[in-house]
Amino acid sequence: MTFVVGENCIKCKHTDCVEVCPVDCFYEGPNFLVIHPDECIDCALCEPECPVNAIFSEDELPEDQLDFLEINAELAEKWPNITEMKDSPEDAEEWDGVANKRDKLIREW
Repeated sequence: MTFVVGENCIKCKHTDCVEVCPVDCFYEGPNFLVIHPDECIDCALCEPECPVNAIFSEDELPEDQLDFLEINAELAEKWPNITEMKDSPEDAEEWDGVANKRDKLIREW
């Protein structure tokens, strides 16, 4: 099993979760983070660290976000690994809780 970064991370991209990951399985895109499913050890340390509740256990992923399991796997193969916390985007708070942000996801650096 793996943990999955869901829709609410789009344009929020807090990196608190990255600091606690013991296996460095987070990858960073321009406005979103993903978890590499083959590297995640299911330790659950990242989930409570996310200030916008965008990280889910695979078996608790909301039904309307099941596609994020595939999105995480796909983008983890393309994006660079991130191992240290960075500043969040200046407008992150404005995007917290905004629904239907999939069209805002930037897939290429």
